[in-house]
Amino acid sequence: MQQVIHRYVIEDQRPVPPFNERASELTIGIKPLKIHQEDLLAEFFKEGLKLGTPLTGRHELPQIRETAIVYRDNLWFDKEFLEAFINQARQAEHASRAAFPADDKAYHTYTVPLATSFEKGFDSKGNAIYYLDLWFFPKGYTQDVKPIVISSDAQEKGFYSVPDFMTMEQGDLTHYLAERAVVSIESWVHVYFASIIFGVFSRGSRFEEYIKTHNFASLKLFWRGIIEQKQLLNTSAVVKVGKDTVIHPSAQISGPTTIGDNCFIGPGVIIDNCAIGNNVSIDQGCNLMLSTVANNCFLPFRSALYLTSVMESTIVAQNTCLQMCVIGRNSFVGAGNTFTDFNLIAQRPLRATNINGELEPVGQIVLGSGIGHNCRVGSGMVIFPGRMIESDVVLVASPDRRVIMRNVTFEESDHHRFEGGDVHKRFYPRVDEAETAEEGW
Repeated sequence: MQQVIHRYVIEDQRPVPPFNERASELTIGIKPLKIHQEDLLAEFFKEGLKLGTPLTGRHELPQIRETAIVYRDNLWFDKEFLEAFINQARQAEHASRAAFPADDKAYHTYTVPLATSFEKGFDSKGNAIYYLDLWFFPKGYTQDVKPIVISSDAQEKGFYSVPDFMTMEQGDLTHYLAERAVVSIESWVHVYFASIIFGVFSRGSRFEEYIKTHNFASLKLFWRGIIEQKQLLNTSAVVKVGKDTVIHPSAQISGPTTIGDNCFIGPGVIIDNCAIGNNVSIDQGCNLMLSTVANNCFLPFRSALYLTSVMESTIVAQNTCLQMCVIGRNSFVGAGNTFTDFNLIAQRPLRATNINGELEPVGQIVLGSGIGHNCRVGSGMVIFPGRMIESDVVLVASPDRRVIMRNVTFEESDHHRFEGGDVHKRFYPRVDEAETAEEGW
């Protein structure tokens, strides 16, 4: 008889800026975080999972009496990280908690900045580590919990060179692409890191290394290219397309790329190493590189995404360029907008807002902007790097606000000053607003 594993979830109720929504509800890549977690766990625990009572914090762990995996619902991990933790925890046969080395370059660069929920500690050799809210209890809770320290084994890779003034004299602009990755989603910046740097970018790196080290896989890819008469990275072996998807013959798609069901890819479209959901329309002349587009999105002609994550049911209009950005669901970004990713005045790491509303350095020289859910951004605006536009905001270009130089809150939305602007509803209020509304009701 197979043993059933109990799954306990620590619910993080904190809203993530600028979305005003819990991390578990946010889309990372092309899936909501809670669905991503459930799918991965179901894949590894094939003997069956039983959902336990939701937990409010670590202090409730002692109530667990059976074999269980426990995690905080704002924790994003990839398949490789979860596999490493579960395999080692099962072999150890004692209560285990996931951790990562404090000096791991990838985690230090992308996981630690803006994060507030990690616990610092030391491993058995005295090396500094960060504890994650991810446990495995083979026989129920016990106080004797030992860390399983999982390194990213990241490789430093880049894809272009830039002048020294743009990299603080570091040379090439590079990223640390991980074999295994984990992020606590507490900011739109973490959505960017998880979806793009640890997502499609690292996926491409792992594929590249796999082909280099597995001769049989290289031969299969080469043979596929001969059969289909395509470049190797354009073949069906690395470009996965769902059913009922229509792709114009002039579109150029390079892998590893996944495209969902019932999509339309128009003439002259260029897609390189992206993840695209279902029911997505990408019209003539659009360019997408290292980006993710969730279900039901629409990109009219000549829009461009560069290392950008777009959530469900969003439109990015023509001639708009998004670089290193995150766009929430059900939003509209009008034509001819430019999202800059580099501070022209002071060449130093950019700052962003953490989950407590405090500005912190993110350790990035280049970074785009975060737009919340249900936003409407008019045409012809310029948004400075690292800025946030809160959910439910409407922005209209005007002489006094064409360049967005600071964060924009709902109270500053342009719909407040237009007659009839009240037709634009507030769907994602802040916690204090929601509490006030409930008290009034």
